[in-house]
Amino acid sequence: MAGHSKWSNIKHKKAKADAVRGKMFTKLTRVIMLAAKEGGSDPETNFRLRIAIEKAKEFNMPNDNIERAIKRGSGQLEGVTYEEITYEGYGPSGVAIMVELITDNRNRTASDIRYIFSKHGGNLGESGCVAWLFEKKGIILVNRDDADEEELMMYAIDGGADDFKVEEESFEITTEPKELEKVKSYLDEMGISVENAEITMIPSNSVEVNGEDAVRLMKLIDALEDNDDVQEVYGNYEIPDELMEELSK
Repeated sequence: MAGHSKWSNIKHKKAKADAVRGKMFTKLTRVIMLAAKEGGSDPETNFRLRIAIEKAKEFNMPNDNIERAIKRGSGQLEGVTYEEITYEGYGPSGVAIMVELITDNRNRTASDIRYIFSKHGGNLGESGCVAWLFEKKGIILVNRDDADEEELMMYAIDGGADDFKVEEESFEITTEPKELEKVKSYLDEMGISVENAEITMIPSNSVEVNGEDAVRLMKLIDALEDNDDVQEVYGNYEIPDELMEELSK
């Protein structure tokens, strides 16, 4: 899973499962609250909040829940204070892993994440130990059935994108993080239906993982994603497609 899209597709399937168990609402509420706290309660002027609301609606989060989260984040309602933190470490086969979290209890979260890494054959490292292996980028995904390749490529270039790739199920547009809002807005103006838009971490190289290490690695990733405080998990691993399909069942 060296490429972002393969990772994103698996993450999306995992997120769908989380939504059934109600976990995704908890995670999305925290994102909305932080976005509103940092950029204000108006999604028209707060791009991060707008993206968070779009994702919440994708998972059928009730409008009342969304409004409450916005009001709590912006201080209109009393609520818990959350902070964003990032942990870095290594998984089986020396895979570099970055974990982005939103928590109201840093000490509890640190203990939980350290335990998860240790239980599944990984090691929690110091800040900065693997961050140099990742680059922050904006990613926009457009379903291949929703756009013409040549037309979309032209729009992406005109909008200020860095790269354009054709994946199995989607077109993938890469931007600088600060350009994501501009490129997405341009595509919206051109009538392009965007499947997903987010800031992500893309690894500069990958480690191929097979056999028992692949099984342990996916258990580590799953355990991290199951934690309520965890928002995103990034890794520089590549697992053969046939093995990945088997592990995803």
